[in-house]
Amino acid sequence: MKKDSKIYVAGHRGLTGSAIVKNLRDKGYENLVYRTHSELDLTNQVAVREFFEKEKPEYVFLSAAKVGGISANNTYRADFIYQNLMIQNNVIHQSYLSKTKKLLFLGTTCIYPKESPQPIKEEYLLTSPLEYTNEPYAIAKIAGLKMCESYNLQYGTNFISVMPTGIYGADDNFDLENCHVLPALIRKMHLSKLLAQANYSMILKDLNLDSIEKAKEYCDRFGIRADGVEIWGSGNPRREFLHSSDMADACVFVMENIDFKDLCVGDTKEVRNTHINIGYGSDVSIKELAEMIGCIVGFGGKLFFDATKPDGTFRKLPDCSRLQSFGWKYKVALEQGVKMLYQWYLDVSVKRG
Repeated sequence: MKKDSKIYVAGHRGLTGSAIVKNLRDKGYENLVYRTHSELDLTNQVAVREFFEKEKPEYVFLSAAKVGGISANNTYRADFIYQNLMIQNNVIHQSYLSKTKKLLFLGTTCIYPKESPQPIKEEYLLTSPLEYTNEPYAIAKIAGLKMCESYNLQYGTNFISVMPTGIYGADDNFDLENCHVLPALIRKMHLSKLLAQANYSMILKDLNLDSIEKAKEYCDRFGIRADGVEIWGSGNPRREFLHSSDMADACVFVMENIDFKDLCVGDTKEVRNTHINIGYGSDVSIKELAEMIGCIVGFGGKLFFDATKPDGTFRKLPDCSRLQSFGWKYKVALEQGVKMLYQWYLDVSVKRG
């Protein structure tokens, strides 16, 4: 990419998209194009076609997606597969028609089988069944990476797919209805701490509610009490977490340095698994994560694990040796990143109030 190349970041307001925009700007890329959802519905085929015909972006970061935690994935199964497939199909196909020089499609390590050997190599894709709770979302993302591969092979495009591990960071979603585990734990423990302190003014400010009764009902619904918090599952599953700034840096690195031809190795009669894992190679159990967050938040309560709720995949640690072989390395360690995110959350809570 050149510094004046026209770059479209789809999903620029989300956790991943906003981090990519920041990384691009920090590196001197200024000719950035984006649209809010109200300005451009990416599930609308006609609207996406008109956008590409007008703007003709040279490079595309496809970070727009419907995302959520284990509860949201399992509850809104149709929404997750439909909306993600529509977004991907429209953006990838129009990128081809408008002769986009390069596209980066962001997936997730949820694409891998539930019982994958660890750490998970790219070649383990589609070798056994997926985790049931997020199967529709995973299938949509698998379709996206296969679409990129297929367009490259048939049309000679240069569409690259990356599969980041669990992302967290500034602009994260803290809505307990549908957020991921790390921001959920931060918010639950923060509210529990405030309950223990009987600091109801800060609780109302955090929840943007006007009565203590409503606040208590909200906290009860999500297992937040003065003496501790409830956490879905046994606490034993292990997860890797990557700070959004590192994820964005890896994505821009791939766009700048890696082409599809660089990923076609071995038997070229059957080209597959050309996607790239993004992570840093270390995971923690949910229990260990909760204990770390508790120390950072100043939470003094107990952790109540509800083993009647699903754990999800027990472990999904990606093997990131492919990306590392090209020369990329992470910068933000987990504890440092959690401290950064908690401070960001506190700052946003104050502004919200």
